[in-house]
Amino acid sequence: MPDSRAMLTYFQATVIGAVQGFTELFPISSLGHSVLVAAWVGGSWAALPGAGERDAAATYLAFIVALHVATAVALLVYYRRDWYEIVTGFVEILRIRRLETVSQRLAWLIVVATVPVAVLGPLVGESLHDMFSSPLCAGIFLTLNGFVLVLGEGLRRRNEPSLAEYGRRFALSRRHAGGTDTLVAPPQQDRRLAALDSSDALAIGFTQAGALLTGFSRAGLTMVGGLWRGLENDHAAKFAFLLATPAIFGAGIVDLPDIITPADKVLWGPIVVGSVVSGVVSYLSVRYLENYFRTRTLLPFAAYCVIAGVISILRFL
Repeated sequence: MPDSRAMLTYFQATVIGAVQGFTELFPISSLGHSVLVAAWVGGSWAALPGAGERDAAATYLAFIVALHVATAVALLVYYRRDWYEIVTGFVEILRIRRLETVSQRLAWLIVVATVPVAVLGPLVGESLHDMFSSPLCAGIFLTLNGFVLVLGEGLRRRNEPSLAEYGRRFALSRRHAGGTDTLVAPPQQDRRLAALDSSDALAIGFTQAGALLTGFSRAGLTMVGGLWRGLENDHAAKFAFLLATPAIFGAGIVDLPDIITPADKVLWGPIVVGSVVSGVVSYLSVRYLENYFRTRTLLPFAAYCVIAGVISILRFL
């Protein structure tokens, strides 16, 4: 029986960690790339998921979960001030049973938008991954992901800011103070997000759940969902990154029982190295993308997905 301790090298862990950190937040599908990169390289890379060896499979599962958690930690660190306000707002919701401030509304919207993936992930996530994790399926869904991003760009152009509609919806986040109605004044981006309502958040949450199919991007689908519900690119991107944090952490918690194995069956050295690389690359990626989407569009990512997806389809037919 092959020694599972030889199946994941430090070099492989570093490369896969970098790919995960980059593709999880760029709208090009981390899960799809994890399948396609291994298939394109071939050899020992294609055998990384374990090839039927229980110990090797346990190691690789622990590795993938650790990479995702590292990405979530990077998002939490980058948006630490936002999360402080969101958590504080959620505690206030529990105390007063009302939505009065922008932070409270954002907290509520994130809770509502997380429901679809929290329900569907444990129910169908593993079976969908098993059914559609072949390189050919990943190439097909990556191509479709590109067309969805093109649709998102069309939605963005439709959503040229409507100040009247924005003002009407944001009026929901007024609060009573000192006998007069005053408007909470958080950053402009957060005010736009808080103008969403619960039905918007639920719709965006369902689009995020589409990433359970290998080849669709969580960030990309969530952004398109935000554009569908009236946000602009930079607002949709921020909401996508905020929403990804509890979703990724939740997936790690769900998988935790499966990765608790005896210490001699899991290579923690490469896992730690890959996780650090993934976390650093994720932090740099979200920093870049938040600036990118203030002035630029989804079209370059759409073109990449279509081209890479079609080439992969032709290669693995």
